[in-house]
Amino acid sequence: MAKILMNGANGAFGALASRAALEAGHRLVASMRDPEGRNRGAAAALREAGATVVEIDVTDDASVAQGTEASVAALGGLDVLVNLAGTGTHGLSEGFTAEQLLRLFDINVVGAHRMMRATLPHLRQQGNGLVINISSLLGRLSMPFYGPYSATKFALETLSESYRVELSQFGVDVVLVEPGGFKTSWIGNLVHPADTARLAGYGDFAAAPDQALEGYRAFLDGKPEQDPGKVAAAITGLIDSPAGTRPARTVVDFVGMAESVTALNEQLLDVTTTIYRAFGLEDLLTLKLR
Repeated sequence: MAKILMNGANGAFGALASRAALEAGHRLVASMRDPEGRNRGAAAALREAGATVVEIDVTDDASVAQGTEASVAALGGLDVLVNLAGTGTHGLSEGFTAEQLLRLFDINVVGAHRMMRATLPHLRQQGNGLVINISSLLGRLSMPFYGPYSATKFALETLSESYRVELSQFGVDVVLVEPGGFKTSWIGNLVHPADTARLAGYGDFAAAPDQALEGYRAFLDGKPEQDPGKVAAAITGLIDSPAGTRPARTVVDFVGMAESVTALNEQLLDVTTTIYRAFGLEDLLTLKLR
């Protein structure tokens, strides 16, 4: 039975992953913003399912510190951090303001970094632990109209790679989950370009993102195998896997992208191993069990 802190637990994947972890017999603190306000319903449902709910805003240093402290106290320790808090974007990249990108990176990248800084002292001290960062297939390849979001996930990927090797000798595992697109509330909550005047210069092509998004919604309607519950199952599967056996990256997609991205991941692992070996750093790629 693991002691888990999962942020973004009010989101589409977060709610499913929280329930899956509880059903697997784990103890869970589910964190979110404003659990007594706009997310009151989600918080109540998670409490009823057996979770402890703690308020954490991953963009606020004090909230992260206080929420993490409360979470560790409620659990009597900590074994696993799951970074699920995040937001997406859709639209022509030029239309996003600098402020929008700064906000996006603050949530998707710096937010995960804040949470890791808050929890890693506990995990390092005990000599074992697991961090699961939720990335995306768009953190491995680029698609039109997702530029800013994809940039944050590329950043999260490389940040996680660095953390993985830097923590390996302390028994702390850092892994990535890379979901494809799923029909969840995430789509309805996408952030769109604020500078619509700038996009007038694109002419008729300015309508292309909306057309593409509607087409993608229709595509997912015909793909019941793309079940978001499978992302939750992948997260729980990593938690339940023995230390030292977890893959660095887990792809979750059932509409034809998984094979290509998995091959890309395997190639990256081969290249990384070769480079680390050349610099005498190969040991850092293996989790040191204590």
